[in-house]
Amino acid sequence: MTKAYGSGETRVLALDNVDVDIARGQFTAIMGPSGSGKSTLMHCLAGLDTVTAGRIWIDETEITRLRDKKLTQLRRDRVGFIFQAFNLLPTLNALENITLPMDIAGRKPDQQWLQRVVDTVGLSGRLKHRPSQLSGGQQQRVAVARALAARPEIIFGDEPTGNLDSRSGAEVLGFLRRSVDELGQTIVMVTHDPVAAGYADRVLYLADGRIVDEMWNPTSEQVLDRMKSFDTRGRVA
Repeated sequence: MTKAYGSGETRVLALDNVDVDIARGQFTAIMGPSGSGKSTLMHCLAGLDTVTAGRIWIDETEITRLRDKKLTQLRRDRVGFIFQAFNLLPTLNALENITLPMDIAGRKPDQQWLQRVVDTVGLSGRLKHRPSQLSGGQQQRVAVARALAARPEIIFGDEPTGNLDSRSGAEVLGFLRRSVDELGQTIVMVTHDPVAAGYADRVLYLADGRIVDEMWNPTSEQVLDRMKSFDTRGRVA
């Protein structure tokens, strides 16, 4: 896929002929310097942004051909999102925030699955609490549970631990890892943090809008060493 902004002399190529497969049931991290195109890639894969050229599929559905209404429906029913800002409604308690997308869609939650998700993220004793009564880490756990509860085919996380301290971030990353291992979830996460990337099965490295490397079963030390090979302008050194 290719994604360009502007035209003529002001044209900026954010993604330059990127070709990638995301495996079901795996945790994939996307890394790269600022301006490398990692957030653009995630937004295009998730159907939040359009591509200039190329095609994207989720399972057998080519999302680049969908009209707005169908694309909105696909994002609601088949895709989950976790953002750096928790995006919780302050007037709703934790449980109501978790089930909100399904409530809007007019779908009843699968209670057995919902309980399993709540147990996985460790929120059983906090379901009646509103966001203001929860720590930052607990609020992000609610956001993780909300993404998981609808059983989406894929979850996209945009710096999901960016607003958390290291302890809370490790908790949330542990829950994401468990959701892959125990619940069979598929996760794609954009991050700049080598520690966060160390939780993934696979790390994709972007520079200048292209995938320049990948790493399987990484450690945070290996990720950090690889990131050092990018210079300050985001180019491969």
